[in-house]
Amino acid sequence: MQVKVSLDLWMAGVAAYRQAEEAGCVFIFSHPLYKQLYILFSISKIPKYPAIASINQTATMGSSIPAQLPAMATSPKHIFFTDFDGTITSRDSNDYMTDNLGFGQPTRLALNRQVLANEITFRSAFKQMLDSVSTPFDQCTNILLERIELDPGFRAFYDWAKANNVPIVILSGGMTPIIRALLDKLLGEDSSWMQIVSNDVGARPGKSINEEKGWEIVFHDETGFGHDKSSTIRPYAALPADQRPTMFYAGDGVSDLSAAKETDLLFAKKGHDLVTYCVKQHVPFYEFEDWTTILAQVQSIVSGAKSVKQVSDEGVEAFTAALKA
Repeated sequence: MQVKVSLDLWMAGVAAYRQAEEAGCVFIFSHPLYKQLYILFSISKIPKYPAIASINQTATMGSSIPAQLPAMATSPKHIFFTDFDGTITSRDSNDYMTDNLGFGQPTRLALNRQVLANEITFRSAFKQMLDSVSTPFDQCTNILLERIELDPGFRAFYDWAKANNVPIVILSGGMTPIIRALLDKLLGEDSSWMQIVSNDVGARPGKSINEEKGWEIVFHDETGFGHDKSSTIRPYAALPADQRPTMFYAGDGVSDLSAAKETDLLFAKKGHDLVTYCVKQHVPFYEFEDWTTILAQVQSIVSGAKSVKQVSDEGVEAFTAALKA
């Protein structure tokens, strides 16, 4: 059978394939041709082109990993889960919007204090923050692209992780379109190998997201966090001992509270709310200022030079010593 596929049609198939990846599906193809066949199969699902459906059987020659555990696709021994805003980036894009386009920093910080005191949920506080921003969504994105930069050292960590089969899974309270736009600019389109699990954005009733007061956050789940990051981590933790990878997490703020106790080693950013929470709740952590610290410690564990417990103990000792100094 010969099928002539135009560039526009091919790109439609590629888009469908990328949507599946962004939804958490991971495909392992034993030959590059099978990926092309899968894209053609995606095209066959477009109602206008049912004639290509006959390649269905060929396209499924690749194997897939359950969507719940996509980071296990390459059978890694280590996985790095991380927050995005203020952790991978030098400043928080949502804080920036709230402070400069919304009701301002004092109100935002007051809401954060209420969350830490368990007076309100993070979901409630975060919605209030973003609801205060009336700027059209496309304008918000463009502003952030001009002002948000990578945290120093992340590029080196990113390159090392990619080369050493350490999947990076982004667990964010932010919105996927903004995260993807920033990653594409800051790291290039090859950053799509990193899985993103986050909230989304939607249009308000009768509005377009690209008009004044036209958009609102769409939360990932119904929990008080809006996005309970622990729900992504726990299935990995539940794997049998001979399959379970060593898991790391890096974060900085109140959106990371649900994930703080879930991994083997927690990195908390110096001077931020996650450190305050960990001290209050007696959660062990390793304090970091930028990703050069994280890279050095993770490399020492992956190489076998240190154990997770050694690094964790060193982190607690260093933080305690700094308090006494």
